[in-house]
Amino acid sequence: MSLPILYTKNGCPWCIDALEYFNQANLKLNVIDVLKDPSKMHELQACSGQMKTPTLKNGDFIVADFDVDEFKQAMLNNPLEAKKLGF
Repeated sequence: MSLPILYTKNGCPWCIDALEYFNQANLKLNVIDVLKDPSKMHELQACSGQMKTPTLKNGDFIVADFDVDEFKQAMLNNPLEAKKLGF
């Protein structure tokens, strides 16, 4: 099974918060900085319909352009996905 992908941008304060939150939750991620690898920006846009970060992709499940509270709400709204991610 592949790791969830977290699209980030270096210096993005919401990305820093998300990375800290996921680190504390011991969630293993494939972190992709779309500024360091601009070719991945197309992936981000294709999967989420936008170019904002942080964006988490786990299979077909996407949480786009979120802060930690919005991510927590997405987990409450999607309990099966929360379980898959270990929340």
